[in-house]
Amino acid sequence: MAEKLGDLLLTPAEMAAVDAAAAASGIASFGLMWSAGAAVAGAALRLYPGALRFAVLCGPGNNGGDGYVAARRLVESGAEVAVFHFGDPARLRGDAARARAECALASQPLNVYVSRPGDVVVDAIFGAGLGRDVPLQVRSVIEKVTDAAVPVISVDLPSGLDGRSGEVLGTAFKAAHTVTFMTRKPGHLLMPGRELCGRVEVADIGIPGRIIKFCSSGMIAENTPEKWAHLLAPAKLETHKYKRGHLAVFSGGAGRTGAARMSAMAGLKAGAGLVTIVTPGDAMAENSAHLTAVMLHVVDDAMALRDWLADKRLQTFVLGPGFGIGARTRDFIAALKDRHLVLDADAITSFKEDPRELFKLFAEDEPHVVLTPHEGEFARLFPDIAADKRLSKVEKAQASAQRANAAIVYKGADTVIASPDGRVLINTNAPVWLATAGSGDVLSGMIGALLAQGLPAFEAAACGVYLHGEAGQRVGKGLTAEDLVAHVRPL
Repeated sequence: MAEKLGDLLLTPAEMAAVDAAAAASGIASFGLMWSAGAAVAGAALRLYPGALRFAVLCGPGNNGGDGYVAARRLVESGAEVAVFHFGDPARLRGDAARARAECALASQPLNVYVSRPGDVVVDAIFGAGLGRDVPLQVRSVIEKVTDAAVPVISVDLPSGLDGRSGEVLGTAFKAAHTVTFMTRKPGHLLMPGRELCGRVEVADIGIPGRIIKFCSSGMIAENTPEKWAHLLAPAKLETHKYKRGHLAVFSGGAGRTGAARMSAMAGLKAGAGLVTIVTPGDAMAENSAHLTAVMLHVVDDAMALRDWLADKRLQTFVLGPGFGIGARTRDFIAALKDRHLVLDADAITSFKEDPRELFKLFAEDEPHVVLTPHEGEFARLFPDIAADKRLSKVEKAQASAQRANAAIVYKGADTVIASPDGRVLINTNAPVWLATAGSGDVLSGMIGALLAQGLPAFEAAACGVYLHGEAGQRVGKGLTAEDLVAHVRPL
C-alpha cells in the first residue's frame, strides 16, 4: 500500500468514513468492491485448492456484494460454486446490486443451504459493522456449518462478531481464515473475536494510506516493539548499574514474601541496574534466605518509609504483590504519590471501598503510575465502567486510564494497555499458559524495571506486557511463575 499502516486498527465507524472519503476523492467504489471480492476468491483458491464446492453466503449489504464478486471470480477460475442469499436480493442497492447482477450464478435463500462433503463456506453475510444479535435464520445456518465442521473463510470479520469489541452477537462463525481490507479492526484482536477469526489476512484493495490515516484517530494499534523500542536505552560500554535505574519492590510480612521476590527478580532480569526488596522487619530473615543479587531494606510503617524517601535517588517502586490489604497499604501509596509506581493486586484492592481516594493522589500530575488490574480488580476500581455493556474492552481501558490519570494494563488473554491521552495498544503475543499464579507479579516487576530505566508509564507498561508474553512463549506449556522469571529477557 502507498503508505505503511503498520499495526493501526480502525473501528468500523472509522472504516466507514474511509470508504466515504475514498469515494469522495474519486476512487470508484465498485472498483474497491471488485478488489475485495477478488482477494477473497484468491484466498479461497490458495487455501483450499481441493474444495469440491465453494458455498458463498451473501448478506444484504456491501459485505454481500464482496461475496457476489468472490463467487463470480471463483466460477471464472473453474471452481464449483453455489450462492445463497440472506434477505431479499431485489432490495440490494448500489455496488452490491451491481455485483449480484454481474454474477452469473442464480442465488438461493440462505435457509436452504445444506453442507456437502468437500464444501468450503465463504461467509459474506455481515461485516465488521454489525451491531445487533444475528437473526434467527443466520443463527441456524451458523450452527449447521459449525456442527458439520465445514471450513469457513470470512469476509472482513466472521458474521456475528462485533468489529468494535470482538464480542459475539448471539452466535458467530468460527472461521479458519478471515480476509479483511486495508487494516484490521479491534474485533480481530480482542477476545473472543481473535479466536473466531482464525488467521487474519489484510488485503490491499487500493485505498491510499493518507485517506486511512486522515479518517483514523490513530489511537488504537497492536502492541508491537515499534511503538516503544526507540525509547529503550542502547547498551553502551560506559553504562553502569545506577544509569540503568533502581527499582524497589515492597514485600508482605512473614509468610507472604514470595510474590515480591518474584517481582523483584523479574525486575532485575528485565534490566534494572539495582533492585531492593522493601521488607517489614518480621520478614527480613525470610527474604534474605532466598535472595542474593537483590538488596534488602527494612521499612515497617509509613513514617519509616517517608524517612527513607528523603533519598531522592529512590524514584521507582512496585507495590501490591503479597503486600496486604488495608489502611497501611493506602498510607504507603500516599507517601509514594510523587514517585514512579506500579500498583497491582493488594494495592488495587485496598481502594475498593473508595477508588476516588486513589485517583485523587495522582489527579494533578503528569501520568507516572501504572495500574495492572485483572478483570476482578478492574471491577473493584471502576465498577461503573466495568458494568457498562455498551463499552468494548478498549473503551473501558480508555475511560479508566483517563479517570485514574494513569497507564492501565487491563489484563487478560487480550491485555489492553491504555494511556490517559486515549492511546491504546492491544497485546496478542501472550500464550494461554501465562494464566497461572504469580504471572502478574512477574509482570509488575518487569514494568517497574522499565519505569526505572526512564520509559514513560504507558510505554513501560506496553513494553513490559510484550516482553512478558515473549518470556511465556520461551517457557512453553507447564509454565510456573518461577520458570517465567528465569526466561525474562530485555529486548
